[in-house]
Amino acid sequence: MLTPTPIVTSAAASRRPAFIALVLLTLIWSYNWILMKQVLRYSGPFEFSALRYVLGTVVLFGVLLLRRESLRPPPLLQTALIGLAQTMGFQALVQWALVAGGAGKTALLAYTMPFWVVLLAWLLLAERPSARLWLGLGVAACGLLLVLEPWLGIGDANSSMLAIAGGVCWAIGVALSKRLFQRGGVSALSLTAWQMLIGTLGLVIIALLAHEQPIEWSRFFIGALAYNAVLSSGLAWLMWSYVVDRLPANIAGLSSLVIPIAGIGFAWVLLGERPTVPESTGIVLIGVALAIVNLRRSPKM
Repeated sequence: MLTPTPIVTSAAASRRPAFIALVLLTLIWSYNWILMKQVLRYSGPFEFSALRYVLGTVVLFGVLLLRRESLRPPPLLQTALIGLAQTMGFQALVQWALVAGGAGKTALLAYTMPFWVVLLAWLLLAERPSARLWLGLGVAACGLLLVLEPWLGIGDANSSMLAIAGGVCWAIGVALSKRLFQRGGVSALSLTAWQMLIGTLGLVIIALLAHEQPIEWSRFFIGALAYNAVLSSGLAWLMWSYVVDRLPANIAGLSSLVIPIAGIGFAWVLLGERPTVPESTGIVLIGVALAIVNLRRSPKM
């Protein structure tokens, strides 16, 4: 007697592109922490943030036109809240934090985002964390504690708090995006473009009000701006919205912790920010936490 072939790979197959997108995000965003630190020699933090997102917004709306998707905005209030948190709040705060903070450590502090995502997803989306997720969260928290080494002093307290506040803003954007996707009828591209437009307007206002050094239009600055406009601010945020749409918010948030780990590696090689023994141990623990979160559950017998 022939038995029907069980369809056990459909869920995994539907999530596979999202995990591939996370790998690409890791390469783009982890290296970009180095660029965001180096570019401050040529520009103020707010002017650079405004410029990169103006260009990134143009790229995304250009893609919307090429794909002939509707230019009608998603629900405006929710989209505005996402843009103000995820684009304006996050970018302005972390770029400001980089003025005094190291690239690797600032990245890790900003990526406390997943911890806030778990809480917000529980409160706003009823995504109750499983025991496995709590275990991964606990291991990641221990790893982050070792990386920060608070017993030695975090360094510039203002820089640290700015980076953590940036992580909170990003987490708010993730939770609100997930809730909007769950209601249906919103594409990742449309939401990314419109929230970025709204957040960019806020960044432009901040840049106009701030008194910063004149921009030095060097080849490096132009190259960094192009990298940010096309890849980091345009394509990468589109991929991130896709990831948030396809994966549970808490899984997406915790999985993204691999980005600051790679950022620390880039900072070590390119900026000489060599991690200490506790920091290295913490990085390993965060990697273990990622493995715990992403382990496949055994099929029920």
